[in-house]
Amino acid sequence: MTTTPSNQDADSESASGEDLDSALVTARRQLERAAAHVDVDDGVIERLKHPTRVEQVSVPLERDDGSVEVFTGYRAQHDDVRGPYKGGLRYHPEVNADECVGLSMWMTWKCAVMDLPFGGGKGGISVNPKELSEAETERLTRRFAEELRYVIGPTTDVPAPDMGTDAQTMAWFMDAYSMQQGETIPGVVTGKPPVIGGSQGREEAPGRSTAIITREAVDYYGHDFEETTIAVQGFGSVGANAARLLDEWGANVVAVSDVNGAIYDPDGLDVESIPSHEEEPEAVLEQDAPETLSNEEIFELDVDVLIPAAVGNVITADNAGDIEADIIVEGANGPTTFAADSILEEREIPVIPDFLANAGGVTVSYFEWLQDINRRKWSLEEVNEELEKKMLDAWEDVRSEVEAKDLSWRDAAYVVALSRIAEAKSKRGLWP
Repeated sequence: MTTTPSNQDADSESASGEDLDSALVTARRQLERAAAHVDVDDGVIERLKHPTRVEQVSVPLERDDGSVEVFTGYRAQHDDVRGPYKGGLRYHPEVNADECVGLSMWMTWKCAVMDLPFGGGKGGISVNPKELSEAETERLTRRFAEELRYVIGPTTDVPAPDMGTDAQTMAWFMDAYSMQQGETIPGVVTGKPPVIGGSQGREEAPGRSTAIITREAVDYYGHDFEETTIAVQGFGSVGANAARLLDEWGANVVAVSDVNGAIYDPDGLDVESIPSHEEEPEAVLEQDAPETLSNEEIFELDVDVLIPAAVGNVITADNAGDIEADIIVEGANGPTTFAADSILEEREIPVIPDFLANAGGVTVSYFEWLQDINRRKWSLEEVNEELEKKMLDAWEDVRSEVEAKDLSWRDAAYVVALSRIAEAKSKRGLWP
């Protein structure tokens, strides 16, 4: 079933009981705020408040015990004026249409601020992946690929891994789609294992880009990098890779956390010895450290940089006033609510937005897409070198807007993204 979005604005949706901090409401409010800082036609802004389409599908699964359960899947396609829709597929109990739309909007901005030839997409299945066996996950994924086959493709919409999915999930998805099409089409998804068309460095890329942007932010605000203290909330792929790189480059990572809590050492942690969530789930509190903290307390540490790198909506109006970090770099998608953003701005705590900081994932996905189309493999060194260039170019583009217009980092990133999207829409025009 394809659902067409209505023309409700954020306020009317909140009046009907919607969570004001939902991804969709936050994305729309951020868009409206940023629109005041850029010369873009009001009609373009209005169009960007709504997705092109939201696909909702039923995904039946035969469980290992022979019973059948039906799950709901979604694919939100926000805007494709600059190229195919691009964005992750997540398996999580809280996946819903509005979340997918909000996240697809952020993907549109992310691709534009990185100057990639993609638009924004996002999707997933409302399911707890921890309750599925590997065989059940494979069957669910293959059926999901079948249900979405008419709205995805290497020049149409290119999914990737997200929460609850990984390279193996993408391999199953690509294989199912290829079998349906009668030929191997590796470019239908990114984030695959390298042996079947995936890119070297893709899994580490969001953490690497977060580390690169953290390094640039630390330098921009005049901190001595080797004296910089950093707290990383979340030790999954993004948090662990960012922490390890920052430690390798000489910074002082003093706290990390997972779902159960945090460990803290003011003299610095040996982050290389701490297993990531992928390596050993929920292992952070099992490591030796002088202090353990609650998940709330890691936000209150007096550190130079705080990197929220787990899930969305963790910095809210309730805790934004307690944050003691000098700089926040968003490694997760949507970790800061709209209300919290305003509080942090009033307190003059700069927030480097997610759709700049963690854009390494989609950037290396773009590299993977190019490799698949051209049937040419890049080395890890080539990938990391090209990623560094793209991240520094994007940083400079956003920094220029920050300084020229005295904007927050988020507003400046929106100005860069919206300017590029508006120019593309202007050149293409509106279909009658």
